[in-house]
Amino acid sequence: MLRAVLVVGLMLTLLIAAVFGPRLLRTVEPEAGTGAKSECDLDTSACSWSDLDGNWHVALKPLNDQDADYELTVIGAEGPDRLLAVLQGDSMYMGEYPVPLRRQGDGRYVARFSAPLCSTGNDMRWRLDFQRGQTRIDTAPFHMVFQAHTL
Repeated sequence: MLRAVLVVGLMLTLLIAAVFGPRLLRTVEPEAGTGAKSECDLDTSACSWSDLDGNWHVALKPLNDQDADYELTVIGAEGPDRLLAVLQGDSMYMGEYPVPLRRQGDGRYVARFSAPLCSTGNDMRWRLDFQRGQTRIDTAPFHMVFQAHTL
């Protein structure tokens, strides 16, 4: 009887180790080549990359020191007719906010917008993504982020 209990206990232990072991042994940080993206901070510099459509350059300029008003400039090689920037909270999810960009010609798009206010503090970190209509443009090798400061 004792032997049967020990065999069943050993089998359960092996089964649990086989199911949960790989999950517990995984590292916390993503390894290179797993598709994890780094960040490009638009507060410190413009973000640039190349894809099959050509070279892209994204710059964000604050319009004044008091509000969270910005001018977003996107330059692409042969850009789409309509381009949409989508703001999404990075430090806290507050929904998605579309920012339509106006085509200026030669692959240049410009938009002026106010970053939504955070109700729990004065600083909010935002992530910026792009869409052609309803299709997300996901060719940048990094996430574009910026910090909105409000008084």
